[in-house]
Amino acid sequence: MPADRFSTTARLRALGSQAAERVYRAQSRRVRAPRRSRLTGRAALLALVLCSLVVALAYPLRQYIAQQSEIDELRQEAERRQERVEDLRRLKARWQDPAFVEQRARERLHMLRPGETGYLMERGAEDERRPQGDASDRPWYRNLWEGLDAADTADTADTAGRDDARRDAAGPNAAGSR
Repeated sequence: MPADRFSTTARLRALGSQAAERVYRAQSRRVRAPRRSRLTGRAALLALVLCSLVVALAYPLRQYIAQQSEIDELRQEAERRQERVEDLRRLKARWQDPAFVEQRARERLHMLRPGETGYLMERGAEDERRPQGDASDRPWYRNLWEGLDAADTADTADTAGRDDARRDAAGPNAAGSR
């Protein structure tokens, strides 16, 4: 057997090389290569796809929500109209009753049964409760004639206004050629 193997110098050399390896390993552990980013190519692609999906679905989702709110509004309107139809049906049924028709004719049209004498009070206790100028204060035929006069006056003024506008639009030469 070789004597170097068990010699002190041989032992020190072996220990020195082992110690050097340990120091090298310890230093390499401390000074590691910089960590790789956790964002890999696959992760970046996945993030891009998810963002694209969010952007692509944002508009249709907004449209869906707007349509749902519009549907709710239309349902509420349909319910209101259905209630109005029911009210009108009840009113129509009331008008089928001759007593109701007679009552309304007496109130609104100042109609009387044969043999009855009707009186219209110009100034009275009932007059004080009603606002002045109320159409129900006058007999029905006055309301009818005043309505026709007002419609005729408005129609005449509207027609004259349209004729003036046409003449103005046509210019001064068109007025002389008529």
